[in-house]
Amino acid sequence: MAHHPDSTRLNKAISDSGYCSRRQADTLIEQGRVTLNGAPVSLGDRAMPDDKIEVDGNLITENNNLVYIALNKPVGITCTTDLRVEGNVVEFIGHSERIFHVGRLDKPSEGLLLMTNDGDIVNKILRAGNKHEKEYIVRVNRHVTDDFLKRMSSGIPIAELETTTKPCKVERLSRFVFRIILIQGLNRQIRRMCEYLDYEVETLQRVRIMNIELGDLEIGKWRDLTVKELQDLKDSVEQSDNSAFVDATTNKKEPEYKKRETKNEPRSSRKPLNSTGGRRRRGRNNS
Repeated sequence: MAHHPDSTRLNKAISDSGYCSRRQADTLIEQGRVTLNGAPVSLGDRAMPDDKIEVDGNLITENNNLVYIALNKPVGITCTTDLRVEGNVVEFIGHSERIFHVGRLDKPSEGLLLMTNDGDIVNKILRAGNKHEKEYIVRVNRHVTDDFLKRMSSGIPIAELETTTKPCKVERLSRFVFRIILIQGLNRQIRRMCEYLDYEVETLQRVRIMNIELGDLEIGKWRDLTVKELQDLKDSVEQSDNSAFVDATTNKKEPEYKKRETKNEPRSSRKPLNSTGGRRRRGRNNS
């Protein structure tokens, strides 16, 4: 069905405002917390430039203060925007703007985590099909052998997710430590890969996401991205495919408005989100 050229998907309009990610916007829509010109909405609905979008009765208005942050996440901090979760990353940072994480880093892991209120760039980065690299340094409980490196780099079956990991770059750094560069974001991917080969991960640190490097940023500290880092990041995702998300549990594409029924999906708080406001999106046919 043809859409008006000035319209945009409702979840994208909410996400672009900086209110939350596109996935979280879908959850808000499913929960009946979003209205369009005072009327209830459904997944996949679209908005025009002058439409009035509200979440929990709060108007989504323009966000002119985009934030891009690199955090060195400590072990024990959970990547969620659900403020009911103790040790959530949002309260840990305590930023004045409503920001959300780009992808995840599991609770027992540490290292680089990007956070922003730019919903558009989040959606582009999260698309596994764009082959954006993420680099990790991993210590395991056994010697890193040549066979281990070969099998890890060739692809490991993950029964729980009914998929096999894509080929990746793996390099031994010492007897117990290796470097791995992934272009996927499967849940607990590295830990599951190691477990399949009877290895146990002792420490896991992410040191790079695309062109952004952790460097000497101290654990628990964060910094704003530099002008060059941000421009290079935007350049690298400029041609990103916006047509569909990649389901991280199955590695299959599905429409972005389809509900993700996976236990690994973050819960959205059912309390009002205390937004400082989002944005009345100027509709464009680029969703």
